[in-house]
Amino acid sequence: MSKLSVLSELWEFLKVRKKWWLMPIVIFLALLGGLIILTQGSALAPFIYAIF
Repeated sequence: MSKLSVLSELWEFLKVRKKWWLMPIVIFLALLGGLIILTQGSALAPFIYAIF
């Protein structure tokens, strides 16, 4: 199962079920996950992990 199929399935779910309020949550989680991945090897990592 590719990443693209997961995204298209999520998009179809949001479109059919009219769950547009989920989109900001999904975007926020994706940005937060990207931030954690990008700063994993940097000096900022201890400060980001302290948030949680």
